Amino acid sequence: MLDYTLSIILLLFAVAVIAGWIDVVAGGGGLLTVPVLMMVGLPPAVAVATNKLQGTAGTFSASLFFIRKGQIDLRLLGFPVLCTLVGSVLGSFALLQFDASQLMLFLPILLVAIGLYYWLSPSISDLPRKARLGIPAFSVGVCLALGFYDGFLGPGAGSLYALALVSLMGYGLAKATAYAKVLNFVSNFSALVYFLLFGQIAWIAGFIMMAGQLIGAQLGARSVLLHGSALIKPMVVVVCFAMSGKLLYDHWV
Repeated sequence: MLDYTLSIILLLFAVAVIAGWIDVVAGGGGLLTVPVLMMVGLPPAVAVATNKLQGTAGTFSASLFFIRKGQIDLRLLGFPVLCTLVGSVLGSFALLQFDASQLMLFLPILLVAIGLYYWLSPSISDLPRKARLGIPAFSVGVCLALGFYDGFLGPGAGSLYALALVSLMGYGLAKATAYAKVLNFVSNFSALVYFLLFGQIAWIAGFIMMAGQLIGAQLGARSVLLHGSALIKPMVVVVCFAMSGKLLYDHWV
């Protein structure tokens, strides 16, 4: 049983605020929250499950903000959301059947590639472009695959959603980030349901961090609308490189 002293409560809350902001702007807030949950004494499996609880609250809060600000057309999201949900469920199921630990060795390469693409590609901007795919093809070909990835592994999923929306749907980066939060919420929520059924959640820690996530996500969503790609691009690069470094450190040290 975790001893919820005032210092632990303040630590969990403060880290969740920061992680909520990072998650909305660039993704990768779990880079902060999971280690902190383990640092205060939660077993790894419980830390991951609790992280999904608080992370789902953050993506929901950001999604709701973007919807209220008129940045998202819900009529376009029906089929993409359905395919993301199916993919995430399949990914969570696959995680139970296979050992994903070896695949973690490829994640640093993927994350560095994402970071470099955001950094060097001139197409990553707030300017809209002509779409290369229609919504049905994007939903089946991309949302299904990224939903599966998020349910199976997950690191960098938010950045991949946004990158796909920019590269294939022609969205500007700020708009893509807004839509990515909805898709990320869907895949997070399905994973949360899995942990509710089969895992163990530290509810008090989760609720403390949910409060921080709600604040951080709102601040992050406002930052996206205010600064757009000028903020998002460097944050994605930093977060991707940081996640890659952490994965390599965890594996080799």
